[in-house]
Amino acid sequence: MRCKRIGAGAALAAGVLAVSGLAFAPAALAVTPQAATISADCGTFGSGEATLTATQNGTAATVTVKSSAITAPIALGADSISSSLTLVKSGGGTVAFTGTKNPAMAAGAPVEVGPLSGTVASGDSLEAFGGSLKMTVFGITITCTATGPQSPGPFVFD
Repeated sequence: MRCKRIGAGAALAAGVLAVSGLAFAPAALAVTPQAATISADCGTFGSGEATLTATQNGTAATVTVKSSAITAPIALGADSISSSLTLVKSGGGTVAFTGTKNPAMAAGAPVEVGPLSGTVASGDSLEAFGGSLKMTVFGITITCTATGPQSPGPFVFD
């Protein structure tokens, strides 16, 4: 009988520790909205709708850009595009998201870059309109700009 009490006591203590650990864990931060669309112009490389997807973990944030309207000019290997996405802060200034992450793409395939990494502050409101996406492939830089505000609105980071 004593073993059962010790086992039950140990289980109860483990449960209390688990619950108190959750109570003291930092709150998960979120960006709103998590995805937005823009109309982008990349000059001779194409134009059309693109989707930006954002995530946040503390002050670290990432943005992924995907577009079926803008296509790869040639076959590209994974992680072969150096990208810099500049978003405009509502109070002035910009935040850059950079990286060399991309999936492998066949010639003519939809373009996808990211996740691109950047640093945000609580309350930052970031918009693609007025910023740019620069992608460098084999020494050639392709610059894309939003032709209007993103929808449903700017990314707001907690």
